[in-house]
Amino acid sequence: MIKYSIMARYRYTAKGQGLFLTVDLSEQIVKGTYEYTLTRLIDNKLNLSIFDRKYNNDYTGAAAIEPRILLKIVLYCYSLGVISSRK
Repeated sequence: MIKYSIMARYRYTAKGQGLFLTVDLSEQIVKGTYEYTLTRLIDNKLNLSIFDRKYNNDYTGAAAIEPRILLKIVLYCYSLGVISSRK
């Protein structure tokens, strides 16, 4: 008669998996870079209130993405030479 030792089976746990950490995006932008200049310019110098009149979602509909963020994305991508929204 063959004796088998009984071993407990545990679910595999990946010890090297990432952690969910809070990231402050404003601290990720390094002073003196293009990204820093672009952010400061759009946030402090441009008046984008003209876009506020275009959104009619005060009480209904999903919240819109702030035009400042979209403008930053478009200008940053253009600076990298990415002109297609599919990329």
